[in-house]
Amino acid sequence: MIRPEIIEHFIESRRSLAPEGMPGSSLRKAEAEGGCGVIVIACNQRVAGRHLLQSLRQMRNRGNGKGGGIAAVGLVPQELGVSQEILENDYLLTVGYLDVNARPEVERSYVAPTFDVDHVRPVPHGEEFGSGSRPPEVFQYFVRVRRQAIERFFESHHLEASAVSPASMADEIVYQNSYRLNHRFYASTGEKRAFVLSHGKNMLVLKMVGYGDDVIRHYKLEDCHAHVWIGHHRYPTKGKVWHPGGAHPFVGLHEALVHNGDFANYASICEYLRQRNIYPLFLTDTEVSVLLFDLLHRTYGYPVEYVIECLAPTTERDFSLLPSGLCLAAWRCVNWFRRLGKAGHRCGVGKPRFGRRTILDSCRSLLECQGG
Repeated sequence: MIRPEIIEHFIESRRSLAPEGMPGSSLRKAEAEGGCGVIVIACNQRVAGRHLLQSLRQMRNRGNGKGGGIAAVGLVPQELGVSQEILENDYLLTVGYLDVNARPEVERSYVAPTFDVDHVRPVPHGEEFGSGSRPPEVFQYFVRVRRQAIERFFESHHLEASAVSPASMADEIVYQNSYRLNHRFYASTGEKRAFVLSHGKNMLVLKMVGYGDDVIRHYKLEDCHAHVWIGHHRYPTKGKVWHPGGAHPFVGLHEALVHNGDFANYASICEYLRQRNIYPLFLTDTEVSVLLFDLLHRTYGYPVEYVIECLAPTTERDFSLLPSGLCLAAWRCVNWFRRLGKAGHRCGVGKPRFGRRTILDSCRSLLECQGG
């Protein structure tokens, strides 16, 4: 758990990430998401990417060919040309180049100064693609944050080395480095030359203008294996939607997120993030949701269950399945939490809503005190 005063230092350190002209209209999304197509496979045995193809083909009516993507977690080191140790301990920085001539500049400005590089791998790809927008040429960098980069961060933000763990510091440096790369080489409007697809450990994201199954075929993932796969067809309903950076999944740090539908409170959540020096670049609901997830979980340290309940509150119908005594205690606890202002349904203002486990644990304690 990061100490509160260190959290404030982290948030303050992001102030320099603010794009010119913020706040302003760039906080407003340019398109709605519509009803996208999503598939997830998770297994304790690694699964080949080809097993997503049939479901993604059947869901093509849930996309419009303007954005497709995949995420894979729990990869096979031999398929990536690295050792198990490197796969588990290095950040897998995956960069998509729309302009291959940008690669030397990206590596000179955003890879070499910040990271020790253990391995570089170009992602294999097909030569032909049917859509009018050529997919990014992708390079994977297995990297560790350089000691000098950590020391510079401590010094520039007046932090003591004992105040925060090296892992937390490295995570924040990776996060801010990717943001700066995206802002310089791939703004949501203007010239698009390169962008970070993912940067988490043992995790890969690939996306393009097209469908999710196009991603698997183009990048030759049919025989690549992972414990968890996500496939996504995007179906935005308005606005400028063709750019590959706007496709799902989006990443926080070590997580990837997709969704379908719209955020009714998109603007208010953007404002909540802006107050903490976090600025969306790709103007989609999904980017905002994963930025909020990363803030609540990695920066503020809330457990995953609480964050999920905050982003997608469950109904309380499951209380009706409880035994009568525990059900009554549950309702009392819910009302008690609400009176304290800790179980509101709004996301983006104040503390996140407490999860069902918190409420049920409180119920059991209450019953024990009452001899129930």
